[in-house]
Formats: sequence, C-alpha cells, structure tokens
Amino acid sequence: MKIILTHEVSGLGTAGDVVDVKDGYARNYLVPRGFAIRWTKGGEKDVAQIRRARKIHEIATIEQANEVKAQLEGVKVRLATRAGDAGRLFGSVTPADIATAIEASGGPKVDKRRVELGSPIKTLGSYQVSVRLHAEVAANVGIEVVAA
Repeated sequence: MKIILTHEVSGLGTAGDVVDVKDGYARNYLVPRGFAIRWTKGGEKDVAQIRRARKIHEIATIEQANEVKAQLEGVKVRLATRAGDAGRLFGSVTPADIATAIEASGGPKVDKRRVELGSPIKTLGSYQVSVRLHAEVAANVGIEVVAA
C-alpha cells in the first residue's frame, strides 16, 4: 500500500515521504496513530505542504546540527522524579520527560521523537541518552535521575 508519512517514522522515512508498506502495517499501525495518510492523486498537494512544514522545524545543515550538538553536550540535565525507598521509580522516564528537562536546564528545544532511549529508565542514577539532530549527527546527553 502506498502511503504519505505525516511524521518521522524510524526506519521508514520522514514527514512528506511517499513509501510502500504492507497493507496491515499501514492499516493497523501508521494510519490510526496519525503517522501516515493513504496516498491519493489529490494527496500530492499534501506532500508539498508537509515538506514545507518539515523544513521550518528541521535543522537544515550539518553545521547547525553540530552547533546544537555542542550546546546539548554542554548541558547538565537533572531530572527529579518520584521514587521508592530502593531507588526504583514509580513508572519510568519517557522521551517527553527528557526533552522537557533538557529545555528546563537551559538547553535548546528538542523534539521528543528525536530522543532515543537504549532501554527504559526505571531506577535512579546517571544515564546517557542519544538525541538524533540530523541524519548524520547525534548528540549524547548525560542525564542524572534523582528522587523528587
């Protein structure tokens, strides 16, 4: 099935791309979650609009991405969450929590979809998180999770 991506989907493409995927993947996952719309001849107009919107929010060059990377790696991020006596969190730390904490710590605004966690953060401690800024540039951000 041919679809138009409305958001970036890891391993598939970015917003505005027209891709072919299995029918079930599109019908059961991408379209219901709003990550894609079905391709039609009239949908080509939507592609241009989606690409214009993506260019506004996207880091355009590798030089810009490297500048943001330098800012991110220089920020000390401290995230206060609720935790039990043994150091286990009530729930886990999400990419949205991390993006908010980076901005609150004085770092640049980061899209939560670009934050990549290796494994779920469920205990107190220090962690390294990757933030994809550009196709070729990723920043490693140190995060310290402390009890609130």
